[in-house]
Amino acid sequence: MDDFITLLKKRLEEINEEQERCKRCLMDTTADGIVFDEKGFCNYCTDFLFKVNSSNKKRGLSLESFVNKVKSDGKKKYDCIVGVSGGVDSSYALLKAKELGLRPLAVHMDNGWDSELASNNIKNLVEKLNVDLCTYVIDWKEYRELMQAFFDADVIDVELLYDNAMLAVCYQQADKYGIKYILAGTNTSTEGMKLPKNWNWFKYDKKNIRNLAKLRNVKLKTFPAIGTLDFVNFEFVKKIKWISFLDYLSKYSKSDALKILQEGFSYQSYPYKHYESVFTRLYQGFILPVKFGVDKRKNHLSTLVLTGEMKKEEAEHLLKEIPYPNEQELINDIEYFLERMEWSKGNFMEYLKRPEKPHSIYGSEIQLWERLSKIYKLVSGKS
Repeated sequence: MDDFITLLKKRLEEINEEQERCKRCLMDTTADGIVFDEKGFCNYCTDFLFKVNSSNKKRGLSLESFVNKVKSDGKKKYDCIVGVSGGVDSSYALLKAKELGLRPLAVHMDNGWDSELASNNIKNLVEKLNVDLCTYVIDWKEYRELMQAFFDADVIDVELLYDNAMLAVCYQQADKYGIKYILAGTNTSTEGMKLPKNWNWFKYDKKNIRNLAKLRNVKLKTFPAIGTLDFVNFEFVKKIKWISFLDYLSKYSKSDALKILQEGFSYQSYPYKHYESVFTRLYQGFILPVKFGVDKRKNHLSTLVLTGEMKKEEAEHLLKEIPYPNEQELINDIEYFLERMEWSKGNFMEYLKRPEKPHSIYGSEIQLWERLSKIYKLVSGKS
C-alpha cells in the first residue's frame, strides 16, 4: 500500500504548492472561475463573507416565529424532518429542534458506508433525545453497481449518489408523514462558501444518475432518486420546504456545537468535514486529490479561517499533511474499499490513472434546472 501513500503525497504537493493562492483564505487556482482583487483576495471568500454578513443580520431575528410556524403547521405526530448523517451540523440541528420544543423525525440514509463511529453518534443522540429514527437502507448490491458505473464513467462526483439519495429520502419521508419542513444542518457559517463547478456536480440530476446506471444495466429499485421536476413538486406543489435551520440561530459555532455534543451525548468527532462515511473520507481524502486534482479541505478549512474558528497558519499546515489522522488509517480505508467494491489494487490504480470525463456527456438536467430557475426569478421578482 506504500505506493498509494506515495502517490497521494506527490499529488497533494502538486495541487497545493504550485498554485496562486488567495491572500485571505485557502482557495487557489485549482478552482474554476477564481479571480483575485488588488489585495490578492479571491471572489470565493469575498462572496462568502458577504453571505455571512447578510445572514448575521437575519439570524436569530425570526427564530421564534419560525418555530411557532412549524409547530402550528405540524398537525400530526411529527412537525419536522431532520436528516442526520452523524456529522456535527446535522446532529446539532436535531438537538436544537428538540430543545425548541419541536417534534422531529430523524431520517438517516444508509448506503452501506457508515462508519462505526457515525452509527454510534447517531444512536447515542436519538436515544438520549428520545427521538424516532427512520433509517432508509439502499440495497448494497444495487448501490455498489451504481458506484461502479460512476467509476467506469470516470466522472468526478461519485458522491452525487449519496447526496441525491439523502435529498430524496428526506422529501419522501416528509411527504409520507404530511410534514412541511425539513430542517437541515446546512448553514452559511460552515458551508456558505461556493464549491467550484469543477469540484462536484448538480445534486438533483436524476437523469445523469439513470443514464450512468444504464452503463451497467442497473435498475433503480431501492435507490430513491430525485430530479428537478420532483423537487418542483415537493417544494412548490406539496409545499415541503428545505430549511437551513442553523442559520436561524443567533450564533452557530461548529466548535461550540461539537463541545456541547461531546459533553452531553458522548459524541466523537471526525478529522475533517463529512468524514462520518468511510467512502466519503476516502473519496475526499484520496480519490479527489489523486485522480481529479481537488483538495476540498481548501474550501472547508477556508470557512473556519474566515469565521475565526481556525488560524490561517494552522489551516495551511494541515494542507501540507495527508487528509487522514495517519497513514495507517488511510491504508485501512483503502483495503476496506477494495474488499467492498471487489477490486484489486491493480483495478484501483488503473482507475486513478484514467483521465476525467465530464458528467455532461452522459446527459443532464442542468439546463432544465437553469430554465426553471430563470422563470422562478422572473415570476417572484428575485434577482
